Amino acid sequence: MSEAAGISAAWIEAALAAARPRAVAALLRHFRDLDLAEEAVQEACLRALANWPKNGPPRDPAAWLVFVGRNVAIDHTRRQKRLAPLPDEAVLSDLDDAEAGIAERLDDAGYRDDILRLLFVCCHPELPATQQIALALRIVSGLSVRQIARAFLVSEAAMEQRITRAKAKIAKADVPFEAPGPVERAERLAAVSAMVYLVFNEGYSVSHETAEARGRLAEEAIRLGRLLLRLFPAEPEIMGLLALMLLSHARAAARFDADGAIVLLDAQDRSRWNAAMIAEGLALIDKAVRHRRPGPYLVQAAISALHARARRPEDTDWAEIDLLYSTLERLAPSPVVTLNRAVAVSKLRGPADALAMIEPLVDRLSGYFHFHGLRGALLSELGRADEAAEAYCRAIALANSPAEAQHIRAHLDRLQAEAAARDGARR
Repeated sequence: MSEAAGISAAWIEAALAAARPRAVAALLRHFRDLDLAEEAVQEACLRALANWPKNGPPRDPAAWLVFVGRNVAIDHTRRQKRLAPLPDEAVLSDLDDAEAGIAERLDDAGYRDDILRLLFVCCHPELPATQQIALALRIVSGLSVRQIARAFLVSEAAMEQRITRAKAKIAKADVPFEAPGPVERAERLAAVSAMVYLVFNEGYSVSHETAEARGRLAEEAIRLGRLLLRLFPAEPEIMGLLALMLLSHARAAARFDADGAIVLLDAQDRSRWNAAMIAEGLALIDKAVRHRRPGPYLVQAAISALHARARRPEDTDWAEIDLLYSTLERLAPSPVVTLNRAVAVSKLRGPADALAMIEPLVDRLSGYFHFHGLRGALLSELGRADEAAEAYCRAIALANSPAEAQHIRAHLDRLQAEAAARDGARR
């Protein structure tokens, strides 16, 4: 890389990542072919990696990708039709002049609609959530099939099939490419937000062993959240979504110890939390609440904020957390929300009240690891050791990772050791 260019590999990677959605969306609108748009931008990115270090960055990276990608797509189409290919890139019209014209046409309004259209395509209601996430990571984020497969712990062939099936459904559904109207925007924004949060949870719910492969998903979801916020700068729920992801991801470095064991929130070293992420998340919440339109993401972010603001576990405002969870139960009723609220209730009113709250959930959460883990802890606090041991054993059987199983096994071992000690004392 030449010193004159003054452009680093990291800058190029960041610029391509930021420009990619805009370029794919613009080419998708023009050619009405998702595969063609994706492949054209992929080729344009490869040319950027070869061109920019030598010649310096373009004035508008997205416009550059659109221009080069358009020519790639036209060339491909002509070859498909057995027409003469475009001339060599070196003899095409001056790139800088053409790029300037495209940059002028890619105005903010068009950009907003193009990106929304692209996100809406990835979140088409006919696609299951797993395909929505995979398609968004491939098309919008530009992750390779190998990277996505590693993150989901499946083979490349299986992930390739998943993405191919998603594209086939999109093509068969004949998704319209017109600019989305206000009603559709509002309806589909919820689906797009849910998809972004699903991506985040795939990255956040990692074990120590899979952190390297899957941790990037959480960072990618945060990047997508920032993109959404640029599209909807006055939408409090988008502020809440981004704040929730930032505040949760801020604790990533403290969630496992040196041996890979899970460290619960109360036991985490809070000095290892990312202060910059927390500050950004808190500022977003403060801005969002002024709109006086709380939604589920904003309420969850407010709960995370109370944890983030507590310098010590004992400083946590559990009463306010209980109130926020009760609000969340009204906005987005779910047995998991009630389960989480029970933790606050146990801190405020004791394990008996918390246990009474979660017992009615047994049928709906019988296959949920965290339900049995919490139930075992509450039963243990109440001195019901045999029932607690049974709940812990069920949780171990449902663990999603060795770290989760090990965490519950430690509680079970301690419970059994205490029972043995009591028996020995009685003898």
